Amino acid sequence: MTIHLYNTLAREKEIFTPIDAANVRLYVCGPTVYDYAHIGNARPVVVFDVLNRLLRHVYGDDHVRYVRNITDVDDKIIAAAAGGGEAIADVTERTEKAFHEDMAALGATAPDVEPRATEHIAQMIAMIGKLTAAGHAYAADGHVLFAVKTMRNYGRLSRRSADEMIAGARVEVAPYKRDPADFVLWKPSSAEQPGWDSPWGRGRPGWHIECSAMSEKHLGVTFDIHGGGQDLIFPHHENEIAQSTCAHGGSPFVKYWMHNGYVMVEGEKMSKSLGNFYTVHDLLKDFPGEAIRLTLLQTHYRQPLDFRKDALCAAKETLDDFYRTLRQGGDVQADLDGGVPQDILDALCDDLNTPQAIAHLHALRHAMNVAGDDRARARAKGDLLMGGALLGILGRRPAQWFDWQPAGQVGLDAARIEEMIEKRLQARAARDFTKADAIRDELKAHGILLEDADGATTWRRN
Repeated sequence: MTIHLYNTLAREKEIFTPIDAANVRLYVCGPTVYDYAHIGNARPVVVFDVLNRLLRHVYGDDHVRYVRNITDVDDKIIAAAAGGGEAIADVTERTEKAFHEDMAALGATAPDVEPRATEHIAQMIAMIGKLTAAGHAYAADGHVLFAVKTMRNYGRLSRRSADEMIAGARVEVAPYKRDPADFVLWKPSSAEQPGWDSPWGRGRPGWHIECSAMSEKHLGVTFDIHGGGQDLIFPHHENEIAQSTCAHGGSPFVKYWMHNGYVMVEGEKMSKSLGNFYTVHDLLKDFPGEAIRLTLLQTHYRQPLDFRKDALCAAKETLDDFYRTLRQGGDVQADLDGGVPQDILDALCDDLNTPQAIAHLHALRHAMNVAGDDRARARAKGDLLMGGALLGILGRRPAQWFDWQPAGQVGLDAARIEEMIEKRLQARAARDFTKADAIRDELKAHGILLEDADGATTWRRN
């Protein structure tokens, strides 16, 4: 099976050929844990979760290693702790826990390894030492900086001119820099700031060196795929290439670079400074995580995404339709022997074309609805479930899906609803339609909609 992926470095789709098919390696930049993850943070998690699922399907679970880091030392974390009067460890522990809970609610599987920056300081210091010894870095005024002019191909990933890179990096104009584009590998720490002893004095790492050191530790000098948001192409990923390549005598760093597109919110560029962003934590109060995931997957990962709440409502209704079909075929055992449908595999192997894969799921739902016998229905149900699993959706029991309700909304529990439905069925059998209608109206007043089909009654929350 051939996978095609768009390689940002080449600016084209390429056939994915792993360095070692028995050890396919994927690294994705993870969160800086100082605040709740917003929808822009969630997009790469969901995108590369699908890629991870696809790679495991093609190469086998035991032959894929997925690493996603945790940045737990950063100036934003220091500022958040100071602003809230908390210890830094308390901020990072609380925020990391919330991140894991929120991403699990979106159906994201955990990476094989989740390294924390603070646990890899020794590796960072060692890499900085190599860069300094090779003449690619220099110490100045308590800092250690990477000298960008020592790398001939610096800027190859972002394809920016020197002036564009300086402007895009929002570089600090500092007298100790030899060149305005030079970036920090190590910086001094005050007594109040987190710091570690090093050959250049007590300090802490720059952001870029963290991922270079952690990816080398867990995936090796050269690995297959590095992913992240488009906003990380420059300066973060450009600087990772510079550090990692120069620290290893020019050895290649990453074979394929993948980046998801920007996220807008309600038609405007998402910005924390403007306050127009949605956190996953808040969205989960009003929408099931699976609806958020489907919304993210309905746009191709490389395209800009305009995230709107009305799209979330539509995704919830779409999933209602899927789960209604699965519930109506509940007595039929799914035939899973056919594996993932080829159309869905082909779509995902074509640079993670999730919109096309979702279109094939709709066709399978229709096939299940119109199936003429149990055998055809079982086959369509199996295809639907297997295809959904590769996308990370349709994994709940229908009853569990329809029992979901927004946080803080106190409604009838499932047992009470089933009891009232049974009383309504008894009233209809006794031809007491007035009582039956009254029960339906009472349930409707509680946000419960009934659906009568094929002699059975099912329900869902409105």
